[in-house]
Formats: sequence, structure tokens, C-alpha cells
Amino acid sequence: MSFPKTQSEWRTALDALPSTPEKIPAFFFGHGSPMLIARQVTNSPMTSTMGPGGDLASFLRDLGPALRAKYKPKGIVVFSAHWETIGVRHVTDYGDRNPLLMDYFGFEPYYYQQTFESKGNRALAERIILLYKEVGREAKLSGINENRGWDGRTSPPRQGPGFDHGVFVPFKLMFGDKVDDVPIVQVSIERSGDPEQNWAVGKALSKLREEGILILAGGLTVHNLHDRKQFSEKSASPDVTMFDQAITVAASKSQLDERKQSLFDLMKHDGFAQAHPSVEHFVPLYVAAGAGEEGGVQVVSAIYSAPTIAFGI
Repeated sequence: MSFPKTQSEWRTALDALPSTPEKIPAFFFGHGSPMLIARQVTNSPMTSTMGPGGDLASFLRDLGPALRAKYKPKGIVVFSAHWETIGVRHVTDYGDRNPLLMDYFGFEPYYYQQTFESKGNRALAERIILLYKEVGREAKLSGINENRGWDGRTSPPRQGPGFDHGVFVPFKLMFGDKVDDVPIVQVSIERSGDPEQNWAVGKALSKLREEGILILAGGLTVHNLHDRKQFSEKSASPDVTMFDQAITVAASKSQLDERKQSLFDLMKHDGFAQAHPSVEHFVPLYVAAGAGEEGGVQVVSAIYSAPTIAFGI
């Protein structure tokens, strides 16, 4: 089974996505790291894959315009590996200007000077909360004055609101430095790491896909900051490379029950623990799969450690 890994291949896959604004697929995408917007590229496994000249950066620049052209979304709902809550979904309600949370530390000042201008939407945020309540799940608004993480711009770091780097960094490449015509709302993932729980987090919002809303869930299929050689396909262990390859195969199963079980079984793969010492970067895959549970699946790109998969085609 072959999946798109080069630019010509993923552009063909993007072109092949059905243009269905009436029912927009849900997407898992590799959100990368702050290295995507680096000015200077260091010679390391992470930057070779996720630097500004790498395949992921090139793909994200292709992905954003394709999504906007095909689906003309009225709004974007985004999940990130970097916002976890237990039991209760938190939904951003930031008004006319979504702030940014520079949730990283020890970088040069350049990284804390980044901007991404966008707006929220109260009606969309409240619609999300209603959908969760309809299936018996708790959800609440997270406003501009509510802390949701640590901001590395300050010394010592202070808590604050805002989109984390798993949102604003890839979105800068996908959509540019400013999005003023489509509101963006972020929702937290389930911190328990339970596949079924995160699948349900996405499934509860599936109706939004028929209301002109694009659902994006960002993470990585390999994320081991303690063993950074795993970030590069060239230096990763055989177990991790086989695990990464198994993900696209599992996601491509045509029957829902088989696909769901195959995706859940990935957490038992021999390479999983080495790829993910903690699971928060992996479970957004389940959020997207749940949101697009019904319908077909298309692997849009199979970039190592950062694939993009469309669910609900």
C-alpha cells in the first residue's frame, strides 16, 4: 500500500479530495513544532523533518489554501496536543482577537515575537458546548481572562489564555499571518489519553461538518523529546518506523469497526512507547477519526511523524 510522501504526490492527493462544503471532512494533521518558523536551521533530526525548509512546512503551505478553496469554511474548530483537560471540554471564547500563548521556553526572542491574528466567535463556541451537552458531556467557555497554560514570553513565566503553538505555528504556514474572514475556536482534548474518550470528543461535534465548519486535530505520530533521533525517519529505530507506517494502514481500513479497532490497537504496537513516552500528541488522531467516523478515509500525506488524514469523505 503506497501513500503520498513527496510534494507531487500530496498535491495530487489534495486535488483528489472531494469538494464538499456541505459536509466537510475532519482532518488529523501534523502540527510540527516551533522549528517550522525558524530563521536558521540547525543540523538535528527534528529540524530536518520539521524545519522551515522541510517537507512538513512545504505541505502545510499547500494544505491551507486547498482546504479553504475546497470547503470555504464558515469557521474552524481546532484541537491541539497542547491543550488537555480532564472530563470537561474547554472551548475558547476570545472575542474579536484570539491571543497567542507562547507555550515554549528557552528559545531566542524571535520566537516570542511571532504573530497570528484571528478572531473567535461566541455563537460557534456556544454551539460546541450545546453539542457536548446533547451527548451528556460537560463543556465550558474559556474566556480571555482565564488561564490555560504557561507563557514563555515572560520571566518568570506567567499563566494566560491563548492559542498554543500547536495551533498558531502551523496556521501561520497554512493561512498566513492573519485570518480575518473565518472565526477560529479551539477545544481541549481529553487528558486521560483514553482512545475511546477522545474518539467521543470528536464524534460529538460531527454535526458541525454539515454546518460549514472545518474540524482540525493537530498532533504528531512520533513525539519523543527524550530521544530526538526518533523524529527523523533516517535515524529512528525500526520499531518506531514500522509503527509510523502502521498508522496510515490502520486509518485506511474501509470498514468502520475494523478501522476503529486497528487505530485503537496502535497503542499496543511494539514501537508506540518509544514513539510516545506520553500520549497527548497521538490522541488527536482519535478526535479527528471520531469527528469523521462515518464515510471514507484518505491519507493526504504520509510525511514521517506528521501525516495528514481526512476522515468522513
